[in-house]
Amino acid sequence: MRSRRNIEMHELIGLDVEIKDSTNPNQIGKRGRIVDETYHMLIIEENGERKMIMKKGAKFGVWLGDEYVTIRGDRINYRPHERIKKLMRRRIK
Repeated sequence: MRSRRNIEMHELIGLDVEIKDSTNPNQIGKRGRIVDETYHMLIIEENGERKMIMKKGAKFGVWLGDEYVTIRGDRINYRPHERIKKLMRRRIK
């Protein structure tokens, strides 16, 4: 189950997201649903339009039910299927 402690190791697609900080100031405050994820980007859909947001240098706020959680893009800047393995290794050390 997704929680504040393990959100970085879970699938992010389908979550509602808000861009809290970004190297591109035009993206700050954008909201939408995560529809895809690549190595360096989150693709969010906002009002039927898809936006590509760089993970590196950004902070994202996601809603897990009623709980609002902040994710640093630098911590999730991996391919989705590799992120789990890498973050688990960090946690074990």
